Amino acid sequence: MEHKIKLSEAIKFHGHLGPYLVIGILAGEHAIKKLKAKKYFGMQVKVWGATKKPKSCLIDGLQLSTGATYGKGNIEKFNARNIHIEIIENKKGRKISIDLTKDLLNSLEMVKTHKESELLAKKIYKTKKISELFIESIASI
Repeated sequence: MEHKIKLSEAIKFHGHLGPYLVIGILAGEHAIKKLKAKKYFGMQVKVWGATKKPKSCLIDGLQLSTGATYGKGNIEKFNARNIHIEIIENKKGRKISIDLTKDLLNSLEMVKTHKESELLAKKIYKTKKISELFIESIASI
């Protein structure tokens, strides 16, 4: 999978490399592609379960990849036990829902050090099949 957001760009924006940052980037890129959405203004991004670090780093990845920002008011976060992402394409009225696979969740739980975190982030970034990372559904709204 070819990425529009390079890791060096993400690190410059976020300050360091971690798996949640990369998950946010990939989820956003995937959603834009699947919904054929325009970055920045034509969408709403909603995120559950990413209110505390390191999970909240996912939000920076979503902001980078979708262009949705808190300043524009088109991204929101909510308390929840599990990470869940919804990206709504406003013009066509379509929504993609994204959850993390059990394998990805297991990999995230195994990380104990910053070095392991960086290695997992790079591995996730190189993943060829999005289905190894995300469980998705698309619906009209």
